[in-house]
Amino acid sequence: MSASETARTVIGIIGNVISFALFLSPSPTFWRIWKNKSVEEFKPDPYIATVMNCMFWIFYGIPVVHPDSTLVVTINGIGLAIELIYLAIYFAFAPNKGRLKVIGWLCVECAFIAVIAVVTLMVFHSHASRSNFVGIFCVIFGVLMYASPLTIMRKVVKTKSVEYMPFYLSLTNFLNGLIWLTYALIKFDLFITISNGLGAVSGAIQLILYAYYHGSTPKTKETEKGKPSEVEMENGKPQQLPMSAEAAAVSGMAA
Repeated sequence: MSASETARTVIGIIGNVISFALFLSPSPTFWRIWKNKSVEEFKPDPYIATVMNCMFWIFYGIPVVHPDSTLVVTINGIGLAIELIYLAIYFAFAPNKGRLKVIGWLCVECAFIAVIAVVTLMVFHSHASRSNFVGIFCVIFGVLMYASPLTIMRKVVKTKSVEYMPFYLSLTNFLNGLIWLTYALIKFDLFITISNGLGAVSGAIQLILYAYYHGSTPKTKETEKGKPSEVEMENGKPQQLPMSAEAAAVSGMAA
């Protein structure tokens, strides 16, 4: 194994660890659902989208499509399992409408990925052509998921408060994108580069906003005690904020 391959493997393992932590970031939400035996106002949309994103990157990383991408498959495989656990918990306590939504979208996603898999393996006959075809879909879904944190950034600018954009989460998102970007550049991979380049830029912008607006953030008892970042109380009911953690994490993990 050459020095560059060793470095790429080490960086990929670090990326797996960081990405794993980000996949676990929504776990307090589902502990709350489990404890209260109710999904309250929480929505399954971020986790349904994450399942699709993970499936595409797993397919991208398998040897018949893009060889030497084991670390991409491992972290997205772990992520897929975690997201399915989240959805299983949601399903257990959701009303019938919510359950039908989860089942319906998962069926659509499985059918779509199956069609893409058949087309990839039957129409394209080289690693390069298969990687290009699947990689385009990976980037498209990555870009769509990275659009979500823009909502949180806009909220920060509008309220001049970073209360719902925790520093350590923004820092981890930035490091995650940077690590996987480095991984992609050692043995150049256009699609991982684009996806995680966007992740690094998104994380950097969040850190800049945090530095700029941190001083103007109101100091309340809730923030001093570490008010949850995913939930905002409104009229006594928990409201799920836009999926900043999930989207940024997932797209970065789709390295």
